Amino acid sequence: MKTLDMNHAPLLQVTDLHKHYAPPRRWLGKTRAPVQAVNGVSFSIRRGETLALVGESGCGKTTTAKSVMRLVEPTSGSVRLEGTELLSLDAQAMRQRRKDLQIIFQDPYASLSPRMSAGEIVAEPLRSFGVGSKTERRDRVDALFARVGLRPEATAKYPSEFSGGQRQRIGIARALALGPRLIVCDEPVSALDVSVQAQVINLLMDLQEEMGLAYLFVAHDLAVVRHISHRVAVMYLGQIVEMGAREAIFSAPAHPYTEVLLSAAPDPRPGTAREVRLLRGDPPSPANPPSGCRFHTRCPMAEEVCSTHAPPLSTRGSADSERWVACHFR
Repeated sequence: MKTLDMNHAPLLQVTDLHKHYAPPRRWLGKTRAPVQAVNGVSFSIRRGETLALVGESGCGKTTTAKSVMRLVEPTSGSVRLEGTELLSLDAQAMRQRRKDLQIIFQDPYASLSPRMSAGEIVAEPLRSFGVGSKTERRDRVDALFARVGLRPEATAKYPSEFSGGQRQRIGIARALALGPRLIVCDEPVSALDVSVQAQVINLLMDLQEEMGLAYLFVAHDLAVVRHISHRVAVMYLGQIVEMGAREAIFSAPAHPYTEVLLSAAPDPRPGTAREVRLLRGDPPSPANPPSGCRFHTRCPMAEEVCSTHAPPLSTRGSADSERWVACHFR
C-alpha cells in the first residue's frame, strides 16, 4: 500500500457535519423530536488516502457519506473539497463539482438502469457533461471497460447479462468516467461473494495507486476495512468515537465501543481463541439519544460523569498524534 505524505493539505475537510430528519406530524398535531442521524462529525481525507467509516447498522455511516456528496442536504456544517465550500454552492455550481466527486453504490443490481446497455451507462456522465465527440466517448468507454477487467465488446450487453461482480465493475467504470479526485464507496462489496469481494477490493486499490484517488469507504466488514484503509473512523449513534491509523485502531483500540466492535469480528486465523465481548441492551434511538456520552448506556466502563458530560473527540498521546478518541477514561 502506498505511503502517504501526512503533511499534505487535505483534499476533503468535513467539519461539524449534522443531518437531522424532521419526522412527520403525528395525529392531533403532536410532533416528535428530529432524528439525529449525523451529529457533529468532523474528519479529513488526503489525496490518495482511504478513510473508512465503520460501525453497526444505523450509526450514520451512509448518511454521512451522502451528506458529503449532497445527495442528502446536511442540516449544518462544512464540507470543503480542495478548499471550496460545497454546502454554499448553488445547484449549477455543485453539478460542476460533481466531476471531482463520484460514488460507487452498495447494490450493483439496483444502481444500474436495466433499460440502458452497459456502454450507455458508463458513457452517460460523459454525455451529460458534453465531454468529447461520440467517437471519443466510445473510445473512452472501451478503455474504462478494459481497465476494470471487462471486455470492450461487453458494452453492448445489458445489466441483466452480467454477474454481480461484473455489474459492480461497471459501476466503478461509471464513477471513473469523469476523472474524479474523490470517490465515495458505499459498502461496494457487501452484496458480492467473498471471492469476488477480493477482486473488486484489489481493483480499487490498484486504481488508487495509479490515479491518486481518495476514497471515503463506508463498510461494516472489518476484514475488508483492514485491507484497504489507511485510516479508520468508528461511528456510534451519529458521532465519531474514535479515529486513527488503521494498524493503531486494529492493534490497540482505545474506545470501549471499538474494542467491542473488533472483538465481534471473525478471526481468519484457524484455531485462534479470544474473548468476544457483547454489548448490553439495544442501541438507543437517534430521535432520543442519551445525555452525555451516547455510548454510556451500553458501556462497561461508564460512570456518573458519562451520563452528564459528553466527552469531546480529542487527540491522545503526542501533539501531532493521529489518534482521536471520545472517552473520559481513555
